[in-house]
Amino acid sequence: MKKLILLMLLALVTTISKAQSDIDALLAAGVEDSERFANDYLAPGTNGLMHSMNANWFNTADAKPLGGFEIALIVNAASIKDESKMFDLKVADYNNITFPDSSPSKMVATVLGENDPAIFVEVEYEDPIFGNQTQTIELPTGIGEGTANLLPTAFLQGSLGLSSGIEVKARFVPKVETEDVSLSMYGAGLQIEFTKWLPADNVLPLALSGLVAYTHLDGSYDLTESSGIEGENQRIENNTNTWLFQFIASTKWPVINFYGGLGYIKGTSESDLLGTYRVTNGPITSDPIVDPFSISSEVASTRGTIGTKLKLGFFRLNAEYHLSEFDAFSVGINFGFR
Repeated sequence: MKKLILLMLLALVTTISKAQSDIDALLAAGVEDSERFANDYLAPGTNGLMHSMNANWFNTADAKPLGGFEIALIVNAASIKDESKMFDLKVADYNNITFPDSSPSKMVATVLGENDPAIFVEVEYEDPIFGNQTQTIELPTGIGEGTANLLPTAFLQGSLGLSSGIEVKARFVPKVETEDVSLSMYGAGLQIEFTKWLPADNVLPLALSGLVAYTHLDGSYDLTESSGIEGENQRIENNTNTWLFQFIASTKWPVINFYGGLGYIKGTSESDLLGTYRVTNGPITSDPIVDPFSISSEVASTRGTIGTKLKLGFFRLNAEYHLSEFDAFSVGINFGFR
């Protein structure tokens, strides 16, 4: 998951492993070109992550009674479709980037895809001494088959029944910090069961409820040691926020139950390339580029959900599948009392 987050936070970091001059050249081509490429390259990854973040907010429409609770370990994964692995890089959309064979456009890898064979572009830039120059660089590839075509997330989640069909939820990932990476996630939800308000609630075999949930992700990647570009305080920061609105229906049987519903996901993911960068070409150093660009992607999708839950005393196990722009599945190991 760390590799996935890094790839989605940094559009160009994968080129560093190929050659430092590649990044220098791409930045030299202009901030506008770098920003456009980074946005197209990253968007499918951040969008898929937002779908993965919103799986398994519920495993029944039957709200817990006052004092009822459930603690769960949840593992989600959004599946990567072929159309999310590539994007059409059109030369006409760029100021200083062309293909060596003069093609007007080519399908190239997003952060979720792979360039096989490698794809090269020619970057044109202005050298302060030698004037107009051209350099050939290899475009960054993505994760390809490295995650078995899945975008994983995982949470600890708690649910607590209040009264009158009201249940509150919270999920989080404890803050993870390494030498270069910082990551944390948290979310909160409110579920209300409508059938609790009906006189015949205790005899109905079906529960109906609605859910509103919010999820937030913060991520940061320190580029100081890895970029190789002269400068200071170089880093990528990501801020992702999503909302889920869901209608839920489920059975109310003692051991095995089935649930499903229709929902709507809306979210925004913003990534900022921050710090000071001095692009070099041999002994020549350009003027500093400060906080080069910010990119963002948005999702606004309906989804359908179907799932099942097994209850054995304090232990519960559930599994579900979502149909949406990025299909997702999830499993939860739950312990609770109601």
